[in-house]
Amino acid sequence: MESPLWTDEFAPEISDLPQPDARDYFETAVDEPLNLVVHGPPGVGKTAAVRALAAAAHEDPDNDLVELNVADFFDRTKKEIKNDERFASFLRGNSRMSKRDMINHVLKESASYQPVSGRYKTVLLDNAEAIREDFQQALRRVMERYAENTQFVIATRQPSKLIPPIRSRCFSVSMRAPGHDAMVETVERVVSLAGVEYDDDGLEYLAGYGDGNVREAVLGAQTTAEAEGEVTMTAAYETLGDIGHDDVVETMLEAAEQSNFEDARSELDTLIYDEGYDGDEILSDVLGVARSRYDGRRLAKLYRIAGEVDFDLTESTSDRVQLGHLLAEIGRPADE
Repeated sequence: MESPLWTDEFAPEISDLPQPDARDYFETAVDEPLNLVVHGPPGVGKTAAVRALAAAAHEDPDNDLVELNVADFFDRTKKEIKNDERFASFLRGNSRMSKRDMINHVLKESASYQPVSGRYKTVLLDNAEAIREDFQQALRRVMERYAENTQFVIATRQPSKLIPPIRSRCFSVSMRAPGHDAMVETVERVVSLAGVEYDDDGLEYLAGYGDGNVREAVLGAQTTAEAEGEVTMTAAYETLGDIGHDDVVETMLEAAEQSNFEDARSELDTLIYDEGYDGDEILSDVLGVARSRYDGRRLAKLYRIAGEVDFDLTESTSDRVQLGHLLAEIGRPADE
């Protein structure tokens, strides 16, 4: 998708969230800056909900919401972190820092500055299940030190991965997968805002296609609209029967085969971050493309590794890490 993602362009307000209990917590947190642990499965709207909270709570949310995705640190090298323009100003002149110290420094700096408007700012730590325990202890101290002017929101798939001192400092907000009717309403809201023609059967199809994953349903609607100009049952069925990114997967596999892992991961990032697909979808497409590229021992090896990756995806803190492992294995010589 070259146009802006509908998940960003038509982001929900708090009143649009399809989880009633969560709406109540976020509405309370607008007037009272509670620390929150927002937890739930992938794609249910955790990050979108926190952005909606910031939009309602801050006069200048672009500056008073600080988003730190844990994958931006723990899944990257020191060089990649230093070269990220979001962190460069914090790390300039600190070339000898360890990776852990770099992360702690960025977190402290982000929490320490005064809000641009109002009396507090919001710091979101996304995908927080990947935070190591030693870093969580440092996070706890930062939360204590800057509690007066900083609201911390920790978004995670697995709240059990957080240490008790952090959980005890936050209200727990469960973001469950919405039911079918709520999914239909969510897709209808977005499609209407996009000004695209639709019918009820198309909305029903996309709600079922998402199966509780709001991001997947909305991006499916966008893919359908861009391909067919409308969101109807026929258009959605014809479009989503084939997502249409086999060319990206082909390029990714070719790079992995040549041990060009930087390019391979770049294509993987396109699928995860630009296109919004989750690990299970990408793994399925990789296997589909692999069947036309490999045979015999090499294909059998790939399926064996894919089985391990499929299992790890259910427990993993990062789809990117698990699929990156698969790409690394593809690059190994067949006789290894």
